[in-house]
Amino acid sequence: MAIDRIGGVLQGTKPPGGTSVRCPTGARAGVGDGGIVKALAAVCVVRRVERQDLMALVALCGEHALYERATLGTAADMLDGLAHALFAPSPRLQAWVAEADGDLLGYATATVEFSTWRAREFLHMDCLFVREGRRGTGIGASLLATVIAAARRSGCAEIQWQTPDWNTHAARFYRGVGAIGKPKCRFFLRLEG
Repeated sequence: MAIDRIGGVLQGTKPPGGTSVRCPTGARAGVGDGGIVKALAAVCVVRRVERQDLMALVALCGEHALYERATLGTAADMLDGLAHALFAPSPRLQAWVAEADGDLLGYATATVEFSTWRAREFLHMDCLFVREGRRGTGIGASLLATVIAAARRSGCAEIQWQTPDWNTHAARFYRGVGAIGKPKCRFFLRLEG
């Protein structure tokens, strides 16, 4: 299946309970002519998160929070919350992991939201993270291609996400696949004691 401006053709396989995308193989990723990302990674599979992945997913979330200089909930709360959001009869959250040789190398999560101004649903990509030492190999592009495919299957008109303003590598990657950044100030209001 060809995925938009994400480089290469990704070979899809369908394991039980979801879809997966095989990461391309070859050299390092980079932005080529016309802003096309050349997603060339070590062989890995991007697939939906399964229950047995939850502990490893929480560990990836911890690495992601540390990278973004953020705080994380307790592991027990995260396990409970993610299990409910991902595996309830009507799951609220979609999540995918990039796996190679039994190791999880990165993840992406998303929810379908509604835009009042556009009067349409869109996919909100909450997280896209690739482990240190694996960045720049095409794993992020493969995860993003999977998110794009999920948005299309859901009938969404667009995908929205954010990244810290200091994360210039991520911003360059996102611009390279054709995304447009819009400056905004994000607010948080905690409602729990």
